[in-house]
Amino acid sequence: MALLLPAIKPAEAVPAFAAQTGMACVQCHIGGFGPQLTPFGRSFKIGGYTLTGGTGWVSHIPVAVMIQPTFTSLQASFPADSVPHHYAPNNNFSLDQVSLFVAGNLGEHSGALAQLMTYSGVDNTLGMDNIDFVPYTTDLDLGAHDLRIGFTLNNNPTVQDPYNTTPAWSFPYISSGIAPTPAAQTMLQSGFNHNVIGYTAYGWYDSSLYLEAGAYSTLSSWTLARLGTSYGVGSTNSPAPYVRAAYEWNTDNTSSWLGFVFMHANVNPLSPLADSNQVTSGYGGSNIYNDYAFDGGFQYLGTGDNIGVVQGIYTRETQYLGGSAALAGGGLGANYDLNDFQVNASYWYKNTYGVTLGWHKIWGPVNPVLYGPNPNDPIEGSANASPNSNAFIVEADWVPFGKDDSLWRPLMNLKLGAQYTIYTEFNGAGRNYYGNGRTAANNNTLVLYAWMIF
Repeated sequence: MALLLPAIKPAEAVPAFAAQTGMACVQCHIGGFGPQLTPFGRSFKIGGYTLTGGTGWVSHIPVAVMIQPTFTSLQASFPADSVPHHYAPNNNFSLDQVSLFVAGNLGEHSGALAQLMTYSGVDNTLGMDNIDFVPYTTDLDLGAHDLRIGFTLNNNPTVQDPYNTTPAWSFPYISSGIAPTPAAQTMLQSGFNHNVIGYTAYGWYDSSLYLEAGAYSTLSSWTLARLGTSYGVGSTNSPAPYVRAAYEWNTDNTSSWLGFVFMHANVNPLSPLADSNQVTSGYGGSNIYNDYAFDGGFQYLGTGDNIGVVQGIYTRETQYLGGSAALAGGGLGANYDLNDFQVNASYWYKNTYGVTLGWHKIWGPVNPVLYGPNPNDPIEGSANASPNSNAFIVEADWVPFGKDDSLWRPLMNLKLGAQYTIYTEFNGAGRNYYGNGRTAANNNTLVLYAWMIF
């Protein structure tokens, strides 16, 4: 841990918000750091980041910088043909992210959380990250009830969502850019990260019922190249509709919610002839994705000394992959599906010491269109074309700065953590999943990290 300190995943907690409101980060966030939001934090986000109350010059500076280094150790070293560029086969230090945030209110009815630029030391790239801009929001007085309405402009479905079960802000909140990860992911998880522009409208009735709807369209390949990003599942043929509904119950000491997310997309798939993920092709037709997600959570906040959280999400994805199957050739089928289940439970003592246990399971039928062998990276390919993976995650955290009585509040914020991921199944098998003898357990990963933002 000491070695990580001098060097110091997208965070939703930024000191600019704490300075703007005059409140410590723990007012909005469990554990002093994002992205787990308290009921007050959800209200602040749904309110368009407009709340003020801070004093002094620092309350008028809407800028923050985040630095995050990691140390990554695998149970078994990378095979010789899969060692990440510029890294050793195992036990690597890396500067995963350096991000510049512009965040705060832009007036009484507008605000933003913009992770404008992120540098990744893992692949030596610089690009635009998460953007959530609220051009207008206001409260409507309905007599005995209130209704908050607003509009968002964002570049990542669910980045605007106030509940930390949805993909943009779900656990684990930090991960290593070097560690192997399962190949299969739903459209909501990775299909449109930072490569779209979406406009949605939302309403929040009596601080309980949250409804949101809108649509997303991918940016041009020319724009993506200049923003340092690429296509995920493909480029949209028409606006992709997005719907979110959630209901929240709050008491003096607890908060709970249940919700539903739906997204549909008709896309041109990535071209197999291109040497980058910035070229798509409609020559073989389109791919169609439908994601249905059900989520919920419970928070025990008490007096702030003992805090407990349980939350989870299940996503069912139906896939029509006619376009990709035609481009791949070989008489492949077109209709598939994918299931993703995630649940985690955490305990925090005085927002300073925390432990989180997580379970992540992915399963579906054999899918040679998307999940077959990967000659460019065998460690993340599958010999049997199965998407199935199963992981257990244990994380321990210490937050010395970022609370009411912290030194140099709100400018100094630091979290130190240790995270261990255990795989019992990886890309379709527990043993010899690629045919080269590597087991799922070989990808078990220890990550030590420092997360500093100021």
